[in-house]
Amino acid sequence: MKTNNIQHLLFATSLSMVLFACNKSNSSSSSSTPPSNAQLQTQSDDESQVSNESNAAFDDVNTAMTSQATITGSSENSPVSYGNGVMVEGGNQDTVKSYICDATVTVDTVDNPHTITISYNGSNCNVTRIRKGSIVISWVPGMKWTKAGAVVTVNFDSLKITRVRDGKTIIFNGTHTYTNVSGGSLLSLTSNSATPIIHTITSSNMSITFASDSVRSWSVARQRQYSYNNGLVITTTGLQTQGTVSGISEWGTTRFGNSFTVQIAQPLILSQSCGFQLTSGEHILTDAKGTTDITYGLDATGAATSCPISGGTYYFKLAWTGSAGKTYTFILPY
Repeated sequence: MKTNNIQHLLFATSLSMVLFACNKSNSSSSSSTPPSNAQLQTQSDDESQVSNESNAAFDDVNTAMTSQATITGSSENSPVSYGNGVMVEGGNQDTVKSYICDATVTVDTVDNPHTITISYNGSNCNVTRIRKGSIVISWVPGMKWTKAGAVVTVNFDSLKITRVRDGKTIIFNGTHTYTNVSGGSLLSLTSNSATPIIHTITSSNMSITFASDSVRSWSVARQRQYSYNNGLVITTTGLQTQGTVSGISEWGTTRFGNSFTVQIAQPLILSQSCGFQLTSGEHILTDAKGTTDITYGLDATGAATSCPISGGTYYFKLAWTGSAGKTYTFILPY
């Protein structure tokens, strides 16, 4: 895959998961009181922003690693220029050319562990968001990311993301383990016959600060498969099983203090040929208050649509059913 495809990852609008309250509640009164329309929509918006931005951040991680031959181990000539950065005097970090429009990237291959640091500068080059803070990718010396089973640690360090349209902010902290299960480089995905690349993302301490200043901790267990079909295709599934429920991708606590789990019932599909829009997939969510089914890839009427969609806006249908039979249904853009 050419480097411009890797750059497209940076700008991917990958709403791969819309999560919210589920599993079990510590409050008996909360389980007997159905959520309001406003609460459901707030939770949906919270979690869609979290999911969208965390996946965009991992696209940045892919971009940063793939553009550095010393990490990828690729023999291909990746056009990485060191012309805009030099060795820091007295130090051991190189500032390298960044394919991430709102960040500076520095590489340290002297200290143990080696690191790549993505430092976001607060610019609005993406138009929709402003990011400040950093992501630090670390690995043991000698590790090559293209090898099957290769692992890096990804640490979110006070990464603050502000949504431009309404000023809503979220802040990420915590560590993730990122594994190249299949081996191989995304640079190899240049034809429909290319062998898919499989990565997993896991975390037990992802901390999120919402606009309300509430701080919550989540766990993550996702698989992302990268294939090629007239451009890059990203397929996301869940890895966790609890009891008889498989395909769980996240669990933790929402800003409202409710425990949750999220099952990906149908794989979430994003494709480069559709502008990296989420074009299909389904979540099934259950909590003490009821069950939620979320279906993606719809138009404003709730009918399934195809790519390209007129105007570029897709919708999801959120259908919630409470234990007492009360229902809410929304069709919202993403």
